[in-house]
Amino acid sequence: MDDFEKYIVENKHLFDEHKADKSKIWNEIESNLDSSKTIRLWRSPLIKIAASILILIGAFSIVNLITSGFNNSNQNNIVHQELRDIDTYYKDLVSFQVQLVKNNSKLQPEDKKKFLSFMDELDEEYDTLKTEMAKNLNNEYILEAIVNNYKKRIELIENLLKQINDSKKSNENEGYIL
Repeated sequence: MDDFEKYIVENKHLFDEHKADKSKIWNEIESNLDSSKTIRLWRSPLIKIAASILILIGAFSIVNLITSGFNNSNQNNIVHQELRDIDTYYKDLVSFQVQLVKNNSKLQPEDKKKFLSFMDELDEEYDTLKTEMAKNLNNEYILEAIVNNYKKRIELIENLLKQINDSKKSNENEGYIL
C-alpha cells in the first residue's frame, strides 16, 4: 500500500462525520426539473384518428386472410377432386391396356419387359408429380403434367398394340398370296 491508502484506512472514522440529507438532495433535483405540462397521447384527436384507421386496417386484413383461406382450401378441394377423377379414369384405362400387352402372345418376352420397364419409369414420374401436387406448387401446371403423363402412357400402349395388330394382319395376308 502506498501512503495515501494508509492515510485513508487510518482516518476512516473522520470521513464518516458528514451524512447526506436525501430529502434535501431530492428537493434540489425536483426544483431543477422542467415543470412543463405533459400532454397525454390519447387526448390528441390526431392520435385517435390514426389509431382508429390502424384498427380498421387490421380488422380488414384479418377478415381478408380468413376468407382467402376458405377460398384457397375450397380450390384445393376442387383440385384434389379433379385429380382423383383423372386418376380413376386414366388408371383404369392404362391398367386395362397394360394387361392387354402382358397377355399378348405375339409379343416377345424381352419386348414386354422393356415396355413394362418404361411404363414403370412413367409411374415414377407420376409419383413425383403427385408429391409436388401435395406441396401446392402451381397446381394447374402439375395437373396438366399428370394428364400428359397418362396420355403418353396410353399413346405408347396404343402404338405397341397397333404394331402388333399390323404385324398380325401382314402375317394373315401372306397366307393368301399365290
